[in-house]
Amino acid sequence: MKEILVNYMKQFADLSEADLISLAENVPVGSFKKGTVLLHQGEVPDKCFFILKGCIRQYAIDVSGKETTFNFFTEEQSVTIFNQHSKDKLSNYSLSCLEDCVLVVGDLALEQDAYDQYPVLEMMTRKMMEADMGRIQDEFSSFVASTPEERFKALLEKRAELINRVPQYQLASYLGITPESLSRIKKRFDITHLK
Repeated sequence: MKEILVNYMKQFADLSEADLISLAENVPVGSFKKGTVLLHQGEVPDKCFFILKGCIRQYAIDVSGKETTFNFFTEEQSVTIFNQHSKDKLSNYSLSCLEDCVLVVGDLALEQDAYDQYPVLEMMTRKMMEADMGRIQDEFSSFVASTPEERFKALLEKRAELINRVPQYQLASYLGITPESLSRIKKRFDITHLK
């Protein structure tokens, strides 16, 4: 399973295969059952994750009880709630496993120790975060400027596997539409090949 991590790290560091394997060997990996909540809204995040296998949903529940899905993370994606800018450091989001997951688990309190032990890790992390932030900014800009149908089309082009991996009401929430609207939009597209 750690070969997934090694292959991912190759994109961000100019290290030998042996050095990458050695680095990956010292990374903690955990298995989590479907339904496990990794972070509750209102808690202070103390972990970050990299998905080797599985799917994690980022969501929040507002004061009226409405649940909104903000993102889905799948294989070879990192999951970190950044809230150092907030006064109380509490997370506005929850993270839960939608499938059985195998995750690299980083302890944010020990982050500097890891960087001191493996200086190249800090540079790799920065490059990974820059790539993630660039992707998130592009997705957000596209989302705001698009119609629900265009959002669904973009999902088909970039993340079609989500259609069969996540509950439809969560997918509709992620797209900013009702489940009924999602059903109507899906009928207009030929998605039978995704089964």
